[in-house]
Amino acid sequence: MNTGLFEAITHTLPHPVILCAGDGTILAANPAATASIPQLCAGASLYALIQDDAGVLRTHLGNWLRSGSPLPGALVLKDSDGSPVRFRCRGVRATWWQGPGTVVQLSLRRLDQSDRFAVLSQQVSALNREIAIRRTAETQREELLLAEQAARARLQRLYRLTAALASAATLAQVAEAVATTAARVLDVDHVTLHLHSQRLVPPLEPGEELRALTDITWNDLDQPEDSTAPAATGTALITLEADSVVLGALAVRPGAAGMPEAEHLAAVAMQIAQAVHRAGLYEHEHRVAERLQLSLLPRLPDIAGLEVATCYAPGSDMVMVGGDWYDLYDLDEDHIGLSIGDVAGHGLPQAAVMAQIIAALRGIVLRCGTHPEAVLRELNEYLHLYHRSQMATAAYLLYHRPTRTLTYVKAGHPPPLVVHPDGSSRYLDGPISPPVGPVPGARYRQSETSLAEGEAVLLYTDGLIERRREPLDTGLERLTETARRGAGLNVHRLCELFLDHQPGADYTDDRALLLIRPDSPPPIP
Repeated sequence: MNTGLFEAITHTLPHPVILCAGDGTILAANPAATASIPQLCAGASLYALIQDDAGVLRTHLGNWLRSGSPLPGALVLKDSDGSPVRFRCRGVRATWWQGPGTVVQLSLRRLDQSDRFAVLSQQVSALNREIAIRRTAETQREELLLAEQAARARLQRLYRLTAALASAATLAQVAEAVATTAARVLDVDHVTLHLHSQRLVPPLEPGEELRALTDITWNDLDQPEDSTAPAATGTALITLEADSVVLGALAVRPGAAGMPEAEHLAAVAMQIAQAVHRAGLYEHEHRVAERLQLSLLPRLPDIAGLEVATCYAPGSDMVMVGGDWYDLYDLDEDHIGLSIGDVAGHGLPQAAVMAQIIAALRGIVLRCGTHPEAVLRELNEYLHLYHRSQMATAAYLLYHRPTRTLTYVKAGHPPPLVVHPDGSSRYLDGPISPPVGPVPGARYRQSETSLAEGEAVLLYTDGLIERRREPLDTGLERLTETARRGAGLNVHRLCELFLDHQPGADYTDDRALLLIRPDSPPPIP
């Protein structure tokens, strides 16, 4: 189709119709257009006739040229006398055009008062639609922001649970982490662990039971008479499974926010299951290491007139045997020997060295047990000769019954503690000597003290007094305070008190204790 055919078709139309190029040049106009404004004729430019900002026309032309269907618009053109004439228009790309370039077919209608009201109504409607769209977008943006904030807060709580579970080594610690953190992470009222203890920590021997936990915070499904089943109404049970083994369940009682999403529950349950599985393995290995360590320690002789108590406990960080030892020697009617020590490090090599030290010491003590300096000197040479890569701290004490004299020598070991029946105590300080093993020909100097009637002597390894980020003096002071609290106890109860003298403490290293009380009166009941 060309301009001639366009003019023939639009000749009889009562309203103005023009054909306009993209640059605003009018290619054709019907008689109604020229009658409306004489300048609306072929060859004229709409930009020369526009009363509005030229940018308005440019925007309309761009929209019309891109559109395949008519789009509304409004233009204010200048009449022949320069007065403004308002037109309501509808423009569309002329797809039928066979000439060069793309053109717009534009229909125009003069605006009378009713038309102006209609246009105003359309503009108001368009404005209302725009406001509604913006309000909807703002609402959606606020909802997305709230959802993002909630997801971020939930993720931060999940990180806290992850950190708490990562630092939990035992089942009790895992249960404590779940009890204090999981409910907040899930935003629920209550979370309870129900575990199969026998699947987590298998007994080492038939009939052996899992060591009781203080303030237990989980229900044992293998002890149905002691377990508490979750309430049937509103409580969800999520299976805890690791390595295809069902370890128990997580009971979740929802709060005001309702039940968490299934994916969130599954993520939390998976982390808890892994922590429970890891803690069960740790406790089993921990108990195996403890059993092996106890089997390596010597059986002490029964000596008339001497109360003896021993204790041993592995550290919380240990799943391997250690090198702590103690021993007691009945030398003759007048003399009793005592030794305690700690091979540096943990593992089977250290345990093997410890066992050989115990055997070597018994041979050394048979030869020179009444000379403490000689005992440690020979032990040092033995360790340097046969175990050059190993070293150990040690202490050897010789008690002379007739004079109640205690002669002692230390090789880098913590000082023994003398405890009076009234709870007062004193440390057996003395010359500082190097540990046995690394320095051949090292000299060890002995010291001497007397024991009053009823006084006890405590030998211990450094795991009893050392703590992370704490000076050693603090641990020594804590031990003397424990002695005050243990006034009047027999040696067995006093030894147990010393073993766990700081309830709830994290004993990271193993602890070996040997406590004796020679010729002591009966303990205060």
